[in-house]
Amino acid sequence: MIRLAKSAGFCFGVDRAMSLVEEAAGRGKTVVTLGPIIHNRHAVAHLEDLGVRVIDRPQDAPPGASVVIRSHGVGRDTYRALEAAGAEIIDATCPFVKRIHRLVEQAEKEGRVSVIIGQRSHPEVLGIAGWCDHFRVFETPQELKNWSKSPDTPADLPICMVCQTTSPESLWEMCEKIAKKQFTNLKIFDTICKATEYRQKEAADLSAACQAMVVVGDRTSSNTGRLEMICREHCEKVVLVDSASELDPTFFRGVTNVGVTAGASTPAWIIKEVNKKMSEIVNAEAAQEESFEALLEQSIKTLNTGDKVTGVVTGFGATEVQIDLGTKHAGYIPNDEVSSDPSIKPEEVLHVGDEVEVFVVRVNDQEGTCQLSKKKLDGMRVWDEMAAYAEEKTTVEGTITEDNKGGLVANVKGVRVFIPASQSGIAKGGDMKAMVGKTVKLKITEVNRARRRVIGSIRAVAAEERKAAQEKIWSEIEVGKKYHGVVKSLTSYGAFVDVGGVDGMVHVTELSWNRIKTPADVVKVGDEIDVYVISFDPVKHKISLGYKTPEMNPWNQFMTKFQVGDVVDAKIVKLMTFGAFAEIIPGVDGLIHISQIADRRIGKPEDVLKEGQEVKVKITDIDAENKRISLSIRALLESAE
Repeated sequence: MIRLAKSAGFCFGVDRAMSLVEEAAGRGKTVVTLGPIIHNRHAVAHLEDLGVRVIDRPQDAPPGASVVIRSHGVGRDTYRALEAAGAEIIDATCPFVKRIHRLVEQAEKEGRVSVIIGQRSHPEVLGIAGWCDHFRVFETPQELKNWSKSPDTPADLPICMVCQTTSPESLWEMCEKIAKKQFTNLKIFDTICKATEYRQKEAADLSAACQAMVVVGDRTSSNTGRLEMICREHCEKVVLVDSASELDPTFFRGVTNVGVTAGASTPAWIIKEVNKKMSEIVNAEAAQEESFEALLEQSIKTLNTGDKVTGVVTGFGATEVQIDLGTKHAGYIPNDEVSSDPSIKPEEVLHVGDEVEVFVVRVNDQEGTCQLSKKKLDGMRVWDEMAAYAEEKTTVEGTITEDNKGGLVANVKGVRVFIPASQSGIAKGGDMKAMVGKTVKLKITEVNRARRRVIGSIRAVAAEERKAAQEKIWSEIEVGKKYHGVVKSLTSYGAFVDVGGVDGMVHVTELSWNRIKTPADVVKVGDEIDVYVISFDPVKHKISLGYKTPEMNPWNQFMTKFQVGDVVDAKIVKLMTFGAFAEIIPGVDGLIHISQIADRRIGKPEDVLKEGQEVKVKITDIDAENKRISLSIRALLESAE
């Protein structure tokens, strides 16, 4: 009998890394990975067939290439080197490793020494160390104990202790015990990947129950090596192979019960080949005629709810999709279990002949049927993605499906994401309903699998975009630079204008060439206007903007349109003892001397004119240097005689 560990094969982080590389290669660009993407030569060879090659240093990246940072992660200096080289960075660092980077980076800011439990030469450990300047790496509890008791290591030394994600739990527990005993100013973070922990526990249980164990994986893989070590602690016959071709039938003589496990970097197709060959070896040893397919048929009889199987679509019924599982059971997926989107028809996502991975809902041996669900399995994967989005603070897209008193609800890959009103980006009292049906960008801020609750924030994306825009503006700003902005608020002394994430102020004197009482005489909140930088202070984050331009100068407009001798319509705006001022265009007045108001002698301008009166006047003189204009009504009266 062959017993395959449920956790065998790619973990979430490795699967994500491989998918990112394959997706990048499919876009037709030059793609390289900084070091082997995972510790498995077969997977690396597969990527080479797609045109992806491995480089060892950032400077080896071809110009314009997409550089993939592998799941082990790298140090901060490597990111800087890639950015300086102008490379497109595709970050495939495992989210759980990313968390350790943030922990030691924060510890550095707090003045703590980062104590890293793991293998000194392992890429993951080297990457973690690259995010802090003060650190120590210990491979064994004894090393940690010796250092902690050294006279040069004070008991009150501020410490942050983390571990390599693939470290054995027993190693971490011993180191944790030593640290708690020796240090008084200690922060401890258990950073062992739970998937790794589960994989190792399953390997221990399986090896204890089997006559022989096969560990599948690359010999350079740390987690594969640990699986082999764990299996040897519980089973006498253990062999490590990196492919089915390394299996030796003589090793399994007299063995009928074999367990198979695989490292997190082992591709599924290699596990399948090993499983198939082991079936042939064990069957031959037991002189049985059953094929690998027959063993698979036997195993499905004992499947429990939650197991995953692969089948082939054979047809569509009125209420279900028919699936061939390669067993005597008739597999079927009810139509409402195909997709989380009720508007999608099964025929739109599945076709006869498609291979599909499904979730076992119920097995009925008496009736020979097996109820399956694609929706549940997709949902499980999506929850993994949601957790990663929250961990990495990734920006995702979702469609707003409803609004309620508390906020909005978005659909993100079939998962219901609640967006509190305070995180919707809509002002208090704003129209939430207007958002329904729209596609928005948001960040996942909280994931609770047990309660099946996901919280998101549109506001966080807007804040991030605004911060990026602010950094861009402050890096490029210069006197005279023009911006297209939006008026955000008005005060008695000016208008505040958003120029793309940063607010600048247009003083009231810079709003208009004319005399104005308030900024509201020229602009209103929400207006889009073109402004230019008069001055700025990057320390105080203040920008002084101008709105009026030489082209807007009324005098320049007057000089462009009018000349001496022109007859124009003007409005009397002020009466003086010596004459009347008349507005020719807004912002430009001319003087009608008292002697030019009428064709007769008058005592005062009020005898003929009044403020607000429209009159025709002739331009008799323009003093460009002093910006003075002489006008005459009398000249028009005399010419009419």
